[in-house]
Parts: sequence; C-alpha cells; structure tokens
Amino acid sequence: MPSSHFKYNSVRMSAVTDSKKLNMTDSLPLPDLVAQILTTLGEDPKREGLLRTPQRVAKSLRELTSGYSVDVDRLINEALFDVPYNELVLVRDIDFYSLCEHHLLPFFGKCHVAYIPDGKVIGLSKLPRIVEAYSRRLQVQERLTSQIAQTILSKIKPLGVAVVMEARHLCMEMRGAQSKNSPTVTSAMVGVFRSDARTREEFLGFINSTKH
Repeated sequence: MPSSHFKYNSVRMSAVTDSKKLNMTDSLPLPDLVAQILTTLGEDPKREGLLRTPQRVAKSLRELTSGYSVDVDRLINEALFDVPYNELVLVRDIDFYSLCEHHLLPFFGKCHVAYIPDGKVIGLSKLPRIVEAYSRRLQVQERLTSQIAQTILSKIKPLGVAVVMEARHLCMEMRGAQSKNSPTVTSAMVGVFRSDARTREEFLGFINSTKH
C-alpha cells in the first residue's frame, strides 16, 4: 500500500475522531463546559468555593441571554392601539444590561426611546420590554440600537423613531485600553427625527435635561 494512501487515511481518521470529539463537546451540558473552562484556567472545580460555580454560571448565562427565546412579534402585537395622536412619545432612562459578543463581558447603561405615532401607538410598558429582549443577547451596542429602532418602525409604522443608548463597556474598562469614565453613545434616527431638525432637537433636549 502506498505510503501516501496510509497518510491520507490517517489524516482522515484523525479528522473523524476530532469531529466526534467536537460533537461530544457540543452536546455537553453547559455546567460541564464551565467546569472545563475552570480546569483550563488552572483551577480545581471540585474545591469548596467552586463546587456550585458551574451551575451558577450556567444559570446566569441563560438569564443574560434569555432574549433569544423572546417572541418580539408576540410581545408587541398584544399592545398595539389605534389612537389619533401624532406628537412625541418618549420613554427615557431605561436601564439595560447586555453582554459584549466579542469578550462576553457586560456593557450596561441607559436607553432613551421615542417615536411620533401615525395613528397607532404601542403600550408604554412594551418599550422597556423591547429593549430588554434585544439586550439580553450577545450584542454590540451599534446593532442593539438599530434593532430597537427598526422593530418599532416595522410594527407601528410611525412618522419617526429615535433611540439613543449610553453605556459603559467592561471590555474597555477591565481589560485592553482600560479606559475609565468613557461611555459609548450610539443613536438611531429614522423618519422625521432624521429629516426634521426641530423634532430631533426636541427629543435630544428632553433626554439631555435628565443629566442636569
């Protein structure tokens, strides 16, 4: 048998074995994966202080990523109302917490959501719920801001939507640049909030007034 054929089969069998190992790892319960991480970091997951850590971390991660299981359409469809109103609606200072998808470290802060209705409004309590549904996922702040705005835009088709988020990122503060007191601000302006300066300034004036 040619040596090249033997080498090919060896590589092929190695690949199959690695694939099986990967599938076995993928099927492991989340606490077991956390225990593996602790071991890889040089810790002993069986010592007293870490005995329940894998279960605690698994429960925490499921809670912090619970937004994946939220049906946003169902959440919103239960609270859409026909109302003859076309002035500013603003819910400001919505607390949010999310995980940076690059380092799995938290970023958190305040979110301000506004829209100008065009005959249809959404229940006020649903706006913080929308923010939570998208923030409880692995995220980047830019996408999170856009997702909130686009969801409101698509569901009630208002004259405009504005979302501003201000957050601290622990991936910047605890590691890397270790930049303290440098919040990140993102915004999404759609419709009249983009095209009409007075509407945009009214919105920004309201949210900035909370800082004084």
